[in-house]
Amino acid sequence: MPTPSTSRPPHRRLLTAALTTVALLATAAVSACGGSADADGTASKLRIGYQRFGGLSLVKARGAAPDVEWSLFESGPALTEALKAGSIDIGQVGEAPPVFAAAGKIPFSIIGTSAPIPQGEAVLVKADRGFRSFADLKGRTVALNKGSNVHWLLVQLLKANNMTLKDIQVKYLKPAEGRPAFDGGQVDAWVIWDPYFALAEQPGVQVLADATGLASNREYVLAAPDAVTKRPDEIRAFLQRYREVTDWGIAHPEERASTLAPELKIPQDVTSRALARSARPLAPVTPAIGDELQAITDSFIALDLIPGPVDIRTRVDSRFSEVFQ
Repeated sequence: MPTPSTSRPPHRRLLTAALTTVALLATAAVSACGGSADADGTASKLRIGYQRFGGLSLVKARGAAPDVEWSLFESGPALTEALKAGSIDIGQVGEAPPVFAAAGKIPFSIIGTSAPIPQGEAVLVKADRGFRSFADLKGRTVALNKGSNVHWLLVQLLKANNMTLKDIQVKYLKPAEGRPAFDGGQVDAWVIWDPYFALAEQPGVQVLADATGLASNREYVLAAPDAVTKRPDEIRAFLQRYREVTDWGIAHPEERASTLAPELKIPQDVTSRALARSARPLAPVTPAIGDELQAITDSFIALDLIPGPVDIRTRVDSRFSEVFQ
């Protein structure tokens, strides 16, 4: 008996070839758009990680970037973990999170920064405790968020007062944990940034020191390497809107506060006070910025707060710098 043929009829082969061609053309069309695609074939949105109060909060509050997806984070370290997980494309952090993230081998590029914001972070104490300088905190308990901008401020304050980490008791607390611990007297001092700083400025609370003359406290814009490589036009367009909204806010402080207060869910007078000292223009990344971050990195390594070596200068990517000029 003849063996049945396993070859497809001619019309089936033609249909299969036609469908394959259509699929290839569709794939090429998506690639030509320069963006990634979701499982259903639609172009994915640029995913933005932001923190309360930073410049990106104002972009969100004004609805200036309706074509992106937003994710809120309590602190910079939490945001860099999202970069590690591949769940965001761009995020905004302070000056220490990039250092800790680089030490943790998290892939990212530093694509933007801001003017210095030294008044935007401070050491808070209770006025009735009688502390007059940071040196008075020797032997006391100091709370802060590990790996955030205030971590570098603590290092600089210790250095300026001829102290070391052994001279104080450091308690690492997230902002949501730090405020009740400070209010309840469980810690002697709280190192914190705006807007948590402004919210804690109640009667009986004293600003013992801020970062003036000690730390720049810049904001940094981080991006996932894949996004930088595959979606540069989208990133550039978003950064342009970010820069425009930031400049608008600086030129219109009252409108900025009234716009941002509902987004932050804090009183407008508190928002205004925090913004008056903490809102600064964006700036391009330069070799000098790389040097500044490397100095912070080297200090953390010397204190055994992170493992070395870490060359953070190589993370600085100036391809979008013209947006911030």
